Amino acid sequence: MNILQRYIQQFNFEETLMVLITKGIKLLILLIIFLLSKKIINFLFKHTVGRSLAWTIQTPARQKTIERLLHNCMNYVLYFFLVYWLLSILGVPVSSLLAGAGLAGVALGLGAQGFLSDVVNGFFILLENQFEVGDAVEVGAVTGLVSTVGIRTTQIRGFDGTLHFIPNRNITIVSNKSRGDMRAQIDIPVYPSTDINKVTSIIQKVNQENIENYPQICGAPNIIGLSTTPSGQLVFRIDIFTKNGQQTHIYADFLKLYQEALIKEKIELPRFIGNPIAVK
Repeated sequence: MNILQRYIQQFNFEETLMVLITKGIKLLILLIIFLLSKKIINFLFKHTVGRSLAWTIQTPARQKTIERLLHNCMNYVLYFFLVYWLLSILGVPVSSLLAGAGLAGVALGLGAQGFLSDVVNGFFILLENQFEVGDAVEVGAVTGLVSTVGIRTTQIRGFDGTLHFIPNRNITIVSNKSRGDMRAQIDIPVYPSTDINKVTSIIQKVNQENIENYPQICGAPNIIGLSTTPSGQLVFRIDIFTKNGQQTHIYADFLKLYQEALIKEKIELPRFIGNPIAVK
């Protein structure tokens, strides 16, 4: 108790209060300057880098990818300086911490190693144009549309709305479904006794009457004819190639048109065994 009393007696409340007020004012001024600077820099970035990219020969999707990547890099730099100045105002010896070679330095080095791997892999993803913002991709178990390509992570919006954050170093195999034409493979289940010639003529008639209403379709549908599914189901198969991103829509529309036309012509159709969707 005597030690505590002596400490309280020697403690300078006025000086401590002044220090707290001074540092609080400095922190407030720093945050105000940071927010204003960030708005100004974002405005300049949008009207310089953004417009400069518009004059390049890159595709709009690639321009958007590069712009977001550069914007992320700029934000990393801004927040690094913000944290550095905050720690400096609080009296934390930042320079000594960064120069330390102890256990904290080892941990920082291990963290930096993963960070550098993310940056290097992200650089090659951009350089090799593996995917762009808006592309439909499959990365491991994640499937969806590329939302953002960052310096450290890539964001993919799943088709169910989930936003996935993937470290760039974990991206090893990318299946890009937005490059070139895509196939909508339509399988119509039939009986062995079905008149295949009649089915073929009905399918051809549906194609002739409806293809001109679908500019998303590339070329004439390819009528394969009889085939079997992995489950052993006998099917009548039609392949329709479409512009990327349109295959699911075309599949649904033409499957409906084919079934309605076959039923109208008294063609009996069995129940489909297994999963009938084959969009690639």
